[in-house]
Amino acid sequence: MSETETTDDGAAARIERVRARGHEHVSGEHASTVELTSDDWLTPAGDCIVGIEADTTPAEFDDEFVAACQSESATITAEFAVETDDGTLTDTLTARGDPELTFEGDRSLVGRTSEYVDDRTVFVGADGAAADLDRDLIDALDEGAELRLTLRVEPGEN
Repeated sequence: MSETETTDDGAAARIERVRARGHEHVSGEHASTVELTSDDWLTPAGDCIVGIEADTTPAEFDDEFVAACQSESATITAEFAVETDDGTLTDTLTARGDPELTFEGDRSLVGRTSEYVDDRTVFVGADGAAADLDRDLIDALDEGAELRLTLRVEPGEN
């Protein structure tokens, strides 16, 4: 679901929201990537995957959101949120866009600390990955909690 929001300086920030759920094999141990997949299963080897059954993939993102992310100066914020009996747990990664981002992935979305780009990549140069997310949030996902990922891109100059 794509939305537009006005930033403090009057520019239009684009937002995509993705819903997924945790799984018993969510470990959040990968040091350079974080991933959500539309698959309904996860093996222990998928240590970067923090959510399965994602309801949206990059190929479905709004064209204006995609275009905004295709600037190296774009700031992309990824907020991960889960509801628990004790309240909402959130954690945020901050990254940037890249002209090589294609958003053609129709199965999963990946955020990276590196500069590597493939059809699943939605941001690069992140200040963290799955291993850096709050451990209580990861534990809740390991128990099957519902995950809300909010991707927000603030425009940069092309």
